[in-house]
Amino acid sequence: MTILNRLQNRLIGLTSKKGSVNLARAGKWSLYFVLIGIIAGVGSIIFHYLCEYGMHYFLDFLAGYRPDSPAGEHRIIPPTNTPFNKWILLFLPAVGGLVSGWFVYTFAPEAEGHGTDAAIDAYHRKGGYIRGIVPIIKTIASSITLTTGGSGGREGPIAQIGAGFGSFLATRLKLSDRSRRIMMAAGIGAGVGSIFRAPLAGALFASEVLYRDPEFESEVIIPAGISSVVAYCVFCLEFGWGALFEAPYFNFQNPLELGPYLALAVVLVITGIIYIKFFYGVTGFFKSLRIPNHFKPAIGGLLTGGVGFFLPYTLAFGYGSAQKALNNELTISVLLLLAFGKILTTSFTIGSGGSGGVFGPSIVIGGAMGGVIGQIFHLFMPEIVTSPGAFVVVGMAGFFAAVSNTPISTIIFVSEMTNSYHLLLPSLLVCSVCYLLCRKWSIYEKQVNNKVDSPAHAGEFMVDILQSIKVNDLKHLIKKVPHVHQEMPFVDFKKFFSETKQHYFPVMNNEDRFVGIFSSTDIRGVLFSQHIEHLVVMKDLATTDMIVTTKNEDLNTVLQKLTTKNIDSLPVVEEEDHGILVGMLDRRSVIAMYNRQIQHLKSKSQE
Repeated sequence: MTILNRLQNRLIGLTSKKGSVNLARAGKWSLYFVLIGIIAGVGSIIFHYLCEYGMHYFLDFLAGYRPDSPAGEHRIIPPTNTPFNKWILLFLPAVGGLVSGWFVYTFAPEAEGHGTDAAIDAYHRKGGYIRGIVPIIKTIASSITLTTGGSGGREGPIAQIGAGFGSFLATRLKLSDRSRRIMMAAGIGAGVGSIFRAPLAGALFASEVLYRDPEFESEVIIPAGISSVVAYCVFCLEFGWGALFEAPYFNFQNPLELGPYLALAVVLVITGIIYIKFFYGVTGFFKSLRIPNHFKPAIGGLLTGGVGFFLPYTLAFGYGSAQKALNNELTISVLLLLAFGKILTTSFTIGSGGSGGVFGPSIVIGGAMGGVIGQIFHLFMPEIVTSPGAFVVVGMAGFFAAVSNTPISTIIFVSEMTNSYHLLLPSLLVCSVCYLLCRKWSIYEKQVNNKVDSPAHAGEFMVDILQSIKVNDLKHLIKKVPHVHQEMPFVDFKKFFSETKQHYFPVMNNEDRFVGIFSSTDIRGVLFSQHIEHLVVMKDLATTDMIVTTKNEDLNTVLQKLTTKNIDSLPVVEEEDHGILVGMLDRRSVIAMYNRQIQHLKSKSQE
């Protein structure tokens, strides 16, 4: 018996008192989420060390390239004296792409691209199941891709590490698909919240990123919150506390500044659509190439290196450039080159099958475009736009809200990452506008519109819909069918049966009360036995232990009755007197009503 199983049994056996069962259950689940948080935090530490050592030995030692770091991070290893060599930088991402491509497509092809999308797909369509090898391969492949110059973010790999362990733990404990999905999502929140030092945003992101509509997975928020806080603490115990970026004190105090912020929102939407279209255009191109998948990331890496040859600051993470934009240290031209160069390098790196996240590059792109708009308005109206750096913060939030359909968690993300909580109002405005204008597009292809469209909630949602509809709502579909008298000889019934297409026959007594029912299947034994058909009357064939429904019952109950006995039609009787037959309700009518309700809800959600 494993340690986990012994621990689970001990928790369940803590008490036999009824009043303490919920406490034991809550403690058991809290322990699971704490464990997920610890593993995700340790995974973040390992991944961060791999990235630091990889950048030291590949980018610094080989190419002499030392990208700037955000203020909240410090280099673990002192830099080398290697002179900068842009020719090595041209080919280094291709070598990294070749090695990472071999790892991914040899051991875990589902680890290609940005890992958050794979986790979303696992939540909706795979019962939260992720193969145990995927997080390991994702970690190795992503660290190689990103530290040899590939452009991407940390959240994809670390999201799969946390999600993978949550899925593994649930599978090991033989929990339900629902429990596995929740634990997997808690792992996403823990991984993202720790690596970006934003625990609240990590929990909200894990529950919001699953859908395109402004909808949260409510059952995920608390578990993800517990795991995210634990993972954040574990990570910060190793690398120190504080925000990822260090931003000057920004404050919103002039309503006239909302005009430039609205202009920023429009620019971010246009840039976001260009980013998504180009990203998936590149992805489609590489998928169409008829060469072994192992070599595609190498080609993408070569294209990435080609951009980095001229614009080296568009390679790797780019967080140092975002920090400089916050400090207003970059010119408008450099910011524009940074934004569109980052779109190119990220698309080439990840679209070709390389491994990395898309949140990090989105933060850099959005921050750069925010800096452009902030500086332009500062030139023409300095008395209104006093701090261009504030537009960098809001640009980070607005751009990712546009491309990911996660406006709420993104606002909290950027506020926690930059420690700029005084810009919540303009961030809310910009993120809301960006979301509304860009909701048709998303960088996360595996998102579904809402719970109605999620296979994960198909059964639950069907029950909810059916429980909201009463039999009385289908009264126009309740059929008045001919009935037979209980004393009718079977010989007479044969003539009646030959003239009808009816399958179920209610049986009435002398007082015209409903006393039984039989189906066309029930009469088969007598139908071909001519020697007994003169002796049998219909009450001999009828079932008196009847399954019935009333007008006040919901359709979920009706469907359960129909499926329990595998029957296609159910008698509808009066609530107060089951001897009064109202009519027959078919299974087809119940399912047709359910489908109409689904279509109605879908059409409303698309309005």
